[in-house]
Amino acid sequence: MYDCIIVGAGPAGGAAAYHLAKRGRSVLVLEKESLPRYKPCGGGVSPQIAQWFDFDFSPAISMKVKTVRYTWKMEDPVDAEIESTEPVWMVRRDVFDHFLIQKAQEQGAELRDSTEVTGIEFKSDRWQVNTAQGPLEGRYLVAADGAKGPMAKWLGFKERKRRLAGALEAEAPHQGQDVNRIYFEFGMVKNGYIWNFPKADGYSIGVGTFRGGEPQDFKAILTDYATMFGIDFSSAKQFGHPLCLWDGDQVLHTQNAVLAGEAACVVDPFTAEGIRPSILTGVKAAESIDAALGGDANALENYTQVVNEVWGSDMAWAQRLAGVFYRVPGIGYKVGVKRPSATQRMGQILCGELRYGDVASRALKRLSSGLIPGMGGR
Repeated sequence: MYDCIIVGAGPAGGAAAYHLAKRGRSVLVLEKESLPRYKPCGGGVSPQIAQWFDFDFSPAISMKVKTVRYTWKMEDPVDAEIESTEPVWMVRRDVFDHFLIQKAQEQGAELRDSTEVTGIEFKSDRWQVNTAQGPLEGRYLVAADGAKGPMAKWLGFKERKRRLAGALEAEAPHQGQDVNRIYFEFGMVKNGYIWNFPKADGYSIGVGTFRGGEPQDFKAILTDYATMFGIDFSSAKQFGHPLCLWDGDQVLHTQNAVLAGEAACVVDPFTAEGIRPSILTGVKAAESIDAALGGDANALENYTQVVNEVWGSDMAWAQRLAGVFYRVPGIGYKVGVKRPSATQRMGQILCGELRYGDVASRALKRLSSGLIPGMGGR
């Protein structure tokens, strides 16, 4: 029997496994795919995550990027530098996720990939996790099986607060452009944006909508946008996937189990950043389960409280900002994105140097004033 069984080998599962194993706990990670596995994702990672680990992530980073270019309907470009201490990391998720799991294995965690969980049962003081290869037992569970995973439902989390969003992404090779730059396009897609994140050997180009609304032809939009980079989008392999955006604080623990990563619905509702919050929940899940194993009866309840305080309180501001910005993106681009300070602020938020709460009220005021004739310049 294991101290903890973690279902899912993404950033949340890997972070939880590393920190629990490092504390001397017996940990098993179950992953239905064979690692390393492809995962559709822009692959932008905040360098802030380095502070939660005691090893160098360099082997898992494809590129580090400081320059951003914004466009409005493929025109009116704005170039900006992110002036944080460390550039944004660009990663390929197959490499990054596997690297984190390997670090956990070095600490003593066990991995069983190509192992799908078929069901779970609570047995007086432990969880029985059923797989096609037979049952396994763990005193605690971390459900880190993503936006589409069944674990949250099996654990009894019926009505989760979340805003389901959609994204379409494709990988494409470089065509001789400036690759050391992140691209964001506003205006071509309603209630979201298009991104183009460089990697050492190509681009991750995608589109996401974060506020619902009418269905849009993502494929046609991206095909048009990709012409800016000489990319024939129709010949690139495409992947659609859901996003579980934060939509309010909620309970993330139950009997001897916690939700982490996208299963905990912690994706940023303004930017759709998911890797940093997923890792944060993995780190905090490990701390709480370690405390619970040590006899702290309130440890799992504290996990819910900490995630809601550390992440949720700021996501409430991000959600308010998203509500206004994506409703009037033209004004948002003009009075927000084009301001030289905007990229610095977002860079500082991404790098953990600022919180949305520090800047959102001023940004909301500016966006609102842009809606009133004659006040846009204030």
